[in-house]
Amino acid sequence: MRKDAIAALVTLGLVGVSSSAIGQAKFDPRDLSGVWTIRGHRSISANVPPMTPEGEARLNANKPTRGRFLGEPLNGQHPGFVRAVAVPADGNDPVHRCNPNGFPRLLLDPEPVEFVQTEGRLLQLFQWERSLRELWMDGRAVPAGEDLENLGPAWYGHTAGAWEGNTLVMNTVGLDDRAWIDIFGFPKSTAARIEERYTRTGPDTIELRMTMYDSKFYTAPWVSDVKTFTRVKRDATTYFGWYGLFSGITEGICAPMNEVESYNALVRDPASKGVGK
Repeated sequence: MRKDAIAALVTLGLVGVSSSAIGQAKFDPRDLSGVWTIRGHRSISANVPPMTPEGEARLNANKPTRGRFLGEPLNGQHPGFVRAVAVPADGNDPVHRCNPNGFPRLLLDPEPVEFVQTEGRLLQLFQWERSLRELWMDGRAVPAGEDLENLGPAWYGHTAGAWEGNTLVMNTVGLDDRAWIDIFGFPKSTAARIEERYTRTGPDTIELRMTMYDSKFYTAPWVSDVKTFTRVKRDATTYFGWYGLFSGITEGICAPMNEVESYNALVRDPASKGVGK
């Protein structure tokens, strides 16, 4: 092969690599829009800080049906992850009566979530529950003092924050303490504050770091593992021409007449008693 032809092929190859690299670098790190699924520990992290006596009492009152069964060897795990009831009907997970998952539990669920970014606000649309969460980034501060008292606790709290470089930092306060942190039944108090730090690390990935501050139930902040959101391709959330979690994908609504009156009464509870229907 002639030297000039080889040189041309090498040049084209380099151009191709360069173009590809440029294409990968074109994403806007401050644009979190898209449909994503989360990977990471199903709680804040496996490293649970020591709890206060009040926190321990609340944890012990919660009886999950998820996780490893109570009485199994811990194998180095925190006891809170090894206490699921063997009989589902004996559990008291509020979700099983169609109560909201609340925050952060719904965010930790590996079901799709759509981020819709607008001027001054990030909306999180969840497939499960068909729920909406608003994260304000218009300069407002999270409510405090009398304002927070007047607003009262909410299942998903009150969230506000701002960009720090290319990381979106959000804080949530005013959380309803009836909602569990996770599927394992770890509690949070109404005094809890949860910080989220979102960093888009590539065209198809966002990293999330969380820290919960709740001195009423925990003696130290609870720091998360690094959780990764991976983009869901558009064709995986387009059904019969309808795109988006609120437009065409399955509702995922927990309707009491389906969950409590039908599934629990006709399937779960009889199965717990060894009577199948």
